[in-house]
Amino acid sequence: MEGYNNSSHAKYRCEYHFVWVPKYRYHVLVKDIKPRLREILMELCEWQDIKVIEGAICSDHVHMYLSVPPKHSPSFVMKILKGKSAERLRKEFPELGKKYWGMHIWARGYFVSTVGINSTVIQNYVKEQAEEQIREEQLRLWKDDSE
Repeated sequence: MEGYNNSSHAKYRCEYHFVWVPKYRYHVLVKDIKPRLREILMELCEWQDIKVIEGAICSDHVHMYLSVPPKHSPSFVMKILKGKSAERLRKEFPELGKKYWGMHIWARGYFVSTVGINSTVIQNYVKEQAEEQIREEQLRLWKDDSE
């Protein structure tokens, strides 16, 4: 099964597209902040066993296409990525304090969408599994008869 990941108890393909913005949609993800944010997000994803499939940091929003282990909900992923990145950015770039008071760099909400295989692929897979089961049962019956 190509394109699937493994954990100790699961084989999975849980992919999400996330988008989030800085508070007030200010264009603050520029200059030194942009590459540092990229590093921070990559570190956080690695820490949580999340695979980055694709990502883009624009001046006023972030896109990430991620493969997430089934133990993590999308809301947990956003909590980690937005929360930890905001802490680190505020420590490393004091100039962000001029635009944002408190600990909030990111706006409250976010966009998330599942990304996956289409229904036709699932239907074909289920059908193939049923056909494989029938073949195995026929082989077993044939084997039992020959003994």
